[in-house]
Amino acid sequence: MSEAAPNPRPDGEPPFHGILFDEADAVIEPDQPAFFADLNLDQIVEAVTAGRAEYDLAPFFYTRLRTAEAIAYRHEILRDLADRALAESVAWFAGQMRAMREHLAQAAKLHYPRQRQSWFLDAVAIYCDAVTSLLDGLTRAGLRSRGLRAFRSYLAGYAASAAFTRLRAETERLKDHLAAITYCLHIRDNRITVARYDGEADYTADVAVTFETFKQGAVEDYRVKFHDLMDMNHVEAGILDLVAELYPEVFAALRDYGERRRGYLDQTVAAFDREVQFYIAYLEFIAPLRAAGLALCYPRVSGKSKEVTGSEVFDMALAAKLVPQRLPVVTNDFGLNGPERIFVVSGPNQGGKTTFARTFGQMHYLASIGVPVPGSRARMFLFDQMFTHFERGENLQDLRGKLEDDLTRVHAILARATPASVVIMNEIFTSTALRDAVFLGTRVLEQIIGLDLLGVCVTFVDELASLGPATVSMVAAVAPDNPAERTYKLVRRPADGLAYAVAIAEKYGLTYDRLRERVAR
Repeated sequence: MSEAAPNPRPDGEPPFHGILFDEADAVIEPDQPAFFADLNLDQIVEAVTAGRAEYDLAPFFYTRLRTAEAIAYRHEILRDLADRALAESVAWFAGQMRAMREHLAQAAKLHYPRQRQSWFLDAVAIYCDAVTSLLDGLTRAGLRSRGLRAFRSYLAGYAASAAFTRLRAETERLKDHLAAITYCLHIRDNRITVARYDGEADYTADVAVTFETFKQGAVEDYRVKFHDLMDMNHVEAGILDLVAELYPEVFAALRDYGERRRGYLDQTVAAFDREVQFYIAYLEFIAPLRAAGLALCYPRVSGKSKEVTGSEVFDMALAAKLVPQRLPVVTNDFGLNGPERIFVVSGPNQGGKTTFARTFGQMHYLASIGVPVPGSRARMFLFDQMFTHFERGENLQDLRGKLEDDLTRVHAILARATPASVVIMNEIFTSTALRDAVFLGTRVLEQIIGLDLLGVCVTFVDELASLGPATVSMVAAVAPDNPAERTYKLVRRPADGLAYAVAIAEKYGLTYDRLRERVAR
């Protein structure tokens, strides 16, 4: 039976629910959202959680927060963890907790009971040290966040509770008793006798001095290398059994300790160990991006205002690949004001249009889970649902044509979307003639505008960029002196198709100058 520690609630401190959510009844989403792959958010989460499989962090990144207050709760904690001393204290605690779990896992594999009992004792000792050291680090830190202050209060109450103080005292006392055990081995032929140590001379130093004269310089070592196995062999186990007979009270206490203390781990402390990794993992992921000069910020989030802005924004998944290669990352700015709701993005292929669409989606989603977003300044909308429609290749198992598939998917989005949704569409209706694409694209965009939702529509149909005050035309720019060269910058201006036409003509040798050269021949 374990002794439960109380959940203290000192005067002036809110009740502690955890450091990820500001409410006790948060529901964790176990599955990856459908739009993750389209926006490359799956790549971001995979990179953030790499090397932390034991914590199962992905569901935390799949779960959006519902209020601006819940997002502010996480922002406060992230700002506290920016303090280097606190971050090191939390990292040391996490390392100790990992060592504790490794001890428990190793104990479960051991064959001899007394060795298992000793490893279990060591695991509990590591846990006790981790708790007291973390409390010391939190106490010394100038915490501002509600979440960490509430946890510090909880931890202080737990560390002072009768349950924990008895656990720690018993653990230290038992380790001291085991460390105080001394015994002698009498080895004669193949017989070993174990006896209590009674002041016999210790010849260890004398033996070392005697054999010191035989030491030589560096020579080839022909000694057999034995494996350093954790499990004792039968000789060691037999000796330990004899020692236990000499000190029956100590080893009986060790056996009893292992049976009584199985439930020693406080679940709130264990939850903190897991939840804090959400913050540490994300901060470690964005550190190289910041070191490369890219800006990340805490966005302003509103569930009411649909005026969204972003300065020096970038695709985080792409940046995570480019930065290690020391390649440049292009940033962009955007803004929707007043009645504006939809970015209609046009321009040449491979000009950064899809990257911009992904950036818009990534920023809104990352803002919704309460972490820094790419950009020096950002104001995001707290959406209820996010939908994406990215072009897919032909599916030979699907008897529908590509156009029918596009229409089916778009219909499903429009049927579920609300005025609080975000929709990102990338190159829809590319499989049909231009006239049909204009007609279908206009009808779809009109319905989106009618819903008054936010979104991005990447298209080759320039006519969609001027359907009314709700649409804002963004054009992928090209180098002024070389239309075939992409700048990957998106500029806010009317779509005219000229840059795209010139680039295509250049690609196929159909510009005026190239045609004159060919005719002259």
